[in-house]
Amino acid sequence: MPIFKYVVKNKQGENIKGKVEAVSKAQAVSTLMGRDLFVIDVAPLGQQDGVLTSLTHAKVKFEDLVNFTRQLSTMINAGLPLATSLSILEEQGKSEMSKLTGNLLKDVEGGLSFSSALAKYKENFSRIYVQLVKAGEVGGVLDEVLDRLAITMEKEKDFRAKTKGAMIYPIIIVLAMVAVAIVMMVAVIPKLTAMYKDFGADLPAATKVLMGISAFFVNSWWVIALIALGGVFSIRAWKKTPQGERAIDAFFLKVPIIGVLKQKVVLTDFTRTLSLLLGAGVSLLEALDIVASAIDSAVYRGELKEVNKQVEKGVTLSDAIAHYENFPPILHQMVAVGEETGKLDEILGKISEYFEKESEYAIKNLTTAIEPMIMIVLGIGVGFIVIAIIMPIYSLTSQF
Repeated sequence: MPIFKYVVKNKQGENIKGKVEAVSKAQAVSTLMGRDLFVIDVAPLGQQDGVLTSLTHAKVKFEDLVNFTRQLSTMINAGLPLATSLSILEEQGKSEMSKLTGNLLKDVEGGLSFSSALAKYKENFSRIYVQLVKAGEVGGVLDEVLDRLAITMEKEKDFRAKTKGAMIYPIIIVLAMVAVAIVMMVAVIPKLTAMYKDFGADLPAATKVLMGISAFFVNSWWVIALIALGGVFSIRAWKKTPQGERAIDAFFLKVPIIGVLKQKVVLTDFTRTLSLLLGAGVSLLEALDIVASAIDSAVYRGELKEVNKQVEKGVTLSDAIAHYENFPPILHQMVAVGEETGKLDEILGKISEYFEKESEYAIKNLTTAIEPMIMIVLGIGVGFIVIAIIMPIYSLTSQF
């Protein structure tokens, strides 16, 4: 479809330049006027090619989506029409987000509902996002839904930042340890072993083991690289199968400390999302189906699908999840309270805050546990290397 560049004035009298996609110049002018803009000039820019089309469907950053949702919520809550709000965001947004917003605006102006327009860009807007917007449109509370969605996404953004921040230190230490070990094996140990051979020293077992490891690193590094790459690709390929994904997920859930952290994170997402969907007016069965397909855990996805089947047969949600040990007792007890009081969405929101705090504690415990473990491994490694290097030196000095 042709693209037209334009120069217009807004209500404040400011000149604005931009681009718009339209079948003809007349349609471009009509589109701009529909945004309450005074058209100064419109000229064809050319035909949109395949590269540009792919860019409009490029995945934008999560932070940009959070800002988009918050700004759109604020504008609609202030009484601005949806098309006008999208037009403003298109002009203010960054490159990828601006293109995406422009496409949404074009779809909305073409007669699509906002939720239908969002559904065309699955790589950016999840099924949960689309269903919430759809519920807001049906109930006439789009501003409230977008506000809730923005708050939830902001919490998720903060939680992601905390998780990444907590893991930076252990990752740096581990990478530094690996780098030092490689340098020792490739550069330092070979020189020492050459010196020992020149003196013809009788080497202890620890030194011989160290020399063997070093020789393997120097002469057969490609074997290590092939094994590592083969292992990574094999695990990734297996993880893409339903059985492999479930087995790997179940394994990590059973790992001490890490499993507890993963469980808390998944339960935070589950309760927060279910609360959001129910609060927006989505039925429990539909909400469970959406959450079951979107949750980031193969084990929990399978169990939630079974829970959904039981709820469909008339079993309460609290009784259904009580049969699975991956859902802790506090969850089905609080859900039972929510069902009895008729405030299930509010109770789920409070539980999500509880699990979020528990997740933060689990992250702190993980980082606290990793530090001494790293020091122990580092101490054992350094001690072994020191013994393996110093013992032959004592042997040599005793010969003189």
